[in-house]
Amino acid sequence: MREIKAALQKRSQLLLPLLSLCAIVIFNLIRDTGFFSVQLFTNNFGNRVLSGNLIFLLNNASELAILSMGMTLVTAVSRGQDISVGAGAAIAGSIFVSVLLSNPITLATILVAFIASCFVAMVFGAFNGILVAVFKIQPMIATLILFTIGRSIAYWINGGATPNVSSDLINYIGNFIPGIPVPTPIFIVIICALLFAVVLRLTNLGLYAQAVGINEKAARLNGIHTVGMKLLSFVILGICVAFASIISVSRMGLINHETILLGIEMDAILAVAIGGNSLGGGKFSILGSVIGAYVIQGLTTTLLAMKVPSTDVKAYKAVVIIAIVVIGSPVIKKVAGQLCNRYLTTGKHLRREG
Repeated sequence: MREIKAALQKRSQLLLPLLSLCAIVIFNLIRDTGFFSVQLFTNNFGNRVLSGNLIFLLNNASELAILSMGMTLVTAVSRGQDISVGAGAAIAGSIFVSVLLSNPITLATILVAFIASCFVAMVFGAFNGILVAVFKIQPMIATLILFTIGRSIAYWINGGATPNVSSDLINYIGNFIPGIPVPTPIFIVIICALLFAVVLRLTNLGLYAQAVGINEKAARLNGIHTVGMKLLSFVILGICVAFASIISVSRMGLINHETILLGIEMDAILAVAIGGNSLGGGKFSILGSVIGAYVIQGLTTTLLAMKVPSTDVKAYKAVVIIAIVVIGSPVIKKVAGQLCNRYLTTGKHLRREG
């Protein structure tokens, strides 16, 4: 009985992101029946690749989808959000490029650069985690420090320049691998999602994260290392930041500390909210957040396809997202539940009288 109840709760948690995604799909199909059509064409490198709005959506949401996974875990454990992921990506990306430019770019060099980028991102993640877990600083305030100075640190690493990375191997990471028509970032998202699924399935990480987020004191009394759980969640988010930064750098072939993943922290938080997760911590759904990320990118793709000026996209997107979040709020859910119960009760009375 408990397993059935848990399954129903999990499905209801995914209701909002799935409905939001369906609404975007239906709207676009009504507006343009060929909106999600996919074509195969030859790109500038002579490779046969897939193109179209659907591929554009899935590809360009890659960084956001990966960050939303880590943000979900941080939100669940710390009952707060990390607003420094964009700045952290600037640092991680700068380290990645610095290592690449110091040696001939080979698979071994890329692997070393990736490890170095992950290590630095994990260190900064641990720094945020210490402020939150040890010094009991509210997550958004604690991460405001790195949010403020992170891009300046990336500027120092780059020496004030915007270094380019010219390599076929790097292009393969950010775009297409020869012979494979699907963009590589989509595969990276799938790999990250599978890693999260395996870890949550084979360990107690998910259970402990929810326990700490719901009632930290009770979790501690039951033997859960609450400080360690918070630190671990921020470190895992750091790894997600490194993945996202590497995709972004490889996609553009350069590192610009001022613009790389600018403003993505707000989209990541919104993806968690649209995914049906409580921003106050506790129960969470990684899948819901990933769907939320695609909902946000779907909005952006739709607005751009409707010829909305790029300067106005954020304003239109904000209006739609506010509506989605309000519809999924506890107040609306409570009212909807009361109306549903009233309808069911009225139906029972009518059937009895009939």
